[in-house]
Amino acid sequence: MSYNMKKKSEIILKFGHNIKNTGITEVQVALLTDRINHLKCHFDKNRNDHHSRYGLLKLVAQRRKLLKYLRNNSIFRYNNLIKILELRH
Repeated sequence: MSYNMKKKSEIILKFGHNIKNTGITEVQVALLTDRINHLKCHFDKNRNDHHSRYGLLKLVAQRRKLLKYLRNNSIFRYNNLIKILELRH
């Protein structure tokens, strides 16, 4: 199953406020979160897919780095994003 372009554009509009604003950190984190959630569903069916699990770990590490950057530069935007994406409880 490929990554749905319609869903991707919806995420970009929601977090970037413009379809061309894809470089903003919030958009990148939201897209990574969506891909990570998609892979979680994949692992419910395919427990022994170790190659995809390696890719999942790379995505999580990339998201963690972006969140660290956002936290260091704008704590307000970081807290807002965490609340919207429900990453921390």
